Amino acid sequence: MTAPTLETKRLLLRHWKTEDLLLFAEMNADPPVMEYFHKMLSPDESNQLAQKFQRELEEKEYGLWAVEVKNETSFIGFVGLHLQAFEAHFTPCIEIGWRLAHQYWGKGYAYEAASKVLAYAFETLKLEEIVAFTLPSNTPSRKLMEKLGMTYDPKDDFENSKLPQGHPMRPHVLYRMKKS
Repeated sequence: MTAPTLETKRLLLRHWKTEDLLLFAEMNADPPVMEYFHKMLSPDESNQLAQKFQRELEEKEYGLWAVEVKNETSFIGFVGLHLQAFEAHFTPCIEIGWRLAHQYWGKGYAYEAASKVLAYAFETLKLEEIVAFTLPSNTPSRKLMEKLGMTYDPKDDFENSKLPQGHPMRPHVLYRMKKS
């Protein structure tokens, strides 16, 4: 029950490789990339996260795939699906998420990869709904969610229980996409 490799015209969504770890750590320590996260990650934390992502890809039919640009660069970030079970009105759920190195922003890679992941989620995995969430101020991710066809309802706004009460990044917005 291992997750397959997914392919688009320009991208390969694949299992993680050891050589991804350094680039992933650099990405997780880059202030523009981590602007909407509560902290940057140390190299150890970044490596542990990548190893967790790889384990999920090995154990499930989905996960957070490493993304590479075919015939160009071996690693630009990740896009994929993740089971979220923290306490909220919409959990447990399957979330689509992404994080790309900032030099690959604005090229349509996140949209291309996320579109493929959504098609896989609905057509192959037969999931009924996918969610995405972020900080209200994260306009780039919100625009991508909307471009993907995800919908937002202010009644779904929530406090991220993974962060302490009063944390400025605790308020989140939720986007949904149902199987069409």
